[in-house]
Amino acid sequence: MKTETIYGIHPVFEALQAKRRTFHELCILKDKTNQRIEHIIEIAHLAGIPIQYLPRQKLQSLTGIDTHQGIAARVSSYPLLDLSDLISDNDYSGTSNFFLLIDNIVDPHNLGALIRTALCATLTGVIIPKDRSAEASPTVSKSSAGALEHIRLATVVNMANAIKELKKNNIWIIGLDKDGDRSIYENDFTGNIAMVVGGEESGIRPLIKKNCDFLSFIPQNGPVNSLNASVAGAIAMYEAYRQRHFSN
Repeated sequence: MKTETIYGIHPVFEALQAKRRTFHELCILKDKTNQRIEHIIEIAHLAGIPIQYLPRQKLQSLTGIDTHQGIAARVSSYPLLDLSDLISDNDYSGTSNFFLLIDNIVDPHNLGALIRTALCATLTGVIIPKDRSAEASPTVSKSSAGALEHIRLATVVNMANAIKELKKNNIWIIGLDKDGDRSIYENDFTGNIAMVVGGEESGIRPLIKKNCDFLSFIPQNGPVNSLNASVAGAIAMYEAYRQRHFSN
């Protein structure tokens, strides 16, 4: 079985809570714990997970990073879904489905931030391409503060085809684009929708943009002409959240 090493207090704790990965071993920085780590150790003991106490150099070598917060875990690979799994698990007779399509985000920190917002904004699931994209890595889990461990994440070979499949299930596709014809505050984000967020440099690719039902922009002023991808996604997701949960 393929394994990977996740690190950081939030990712390890959330992976334990989510119960979607097999834990092979918990690794703790020797002679330096705190209350949060002790709580994780208690959970691991109850679950019968082996625990190792390692010197700093060994833990850093294991994680490949010095911001491990004194804790890591050797776990099974992240449980990615196929698009068919993500679609078939939901009821489309109502208006509760809200997907996030992430096109060409290559920075794992941006991907992690988007996934964290998607979980907080109660999205149905997240879809990323298999190529030209950051992967569901330990870095993404750390950047998402462990949200990756709970989100339903599917990978697809062809994002345009994925959009077509979503449309077959009566999902409206809304792309975030600075040249959109209406602002996010004028757009209707209620109903069954999928929001597309583009890459850090060039935004949504032309073919993906062509397949969107609507293009929506975020109003802004000032000398800088674009927002960070994860910030733009967060603003738009929470405008959708507001409309879906708080509008009269």
